[in-house]
Amino acid sequence: MALGPKLIEKLDKLYVPDSKIDQHYNGKDLTFITNENGEAVTLYIGKRLEDGAISGERYVRKIVRDNKTGKVVRSHWDLKGKVTRSN
Repeated sequence: MALGPKLIEKLDKLYVPDSKIDQHYNGKDLTFITNENGEAVTLYIGKRLEDGAISGERYVRKIVRDNKTGKVVRSHWDLKGKVTRSN
């Protein structure tokens, strides 16, 4: 599953630094983890299980910054594979 432009736009926003955020988007459950700058860097998307874990896919964000200003030059989400939890 590729991440759509609207979801990427949602993930590009700044959130509370160093936190885990659970949301619902377009019929899917999301959990994403932010870095020290409040940028989403890890995303779990799929169906939330009773214990709160996500069964679906995991994405990791690669962020490239300008060395002088520290501003984001570009970022890209990489699919790292399926995530499941067996009880």
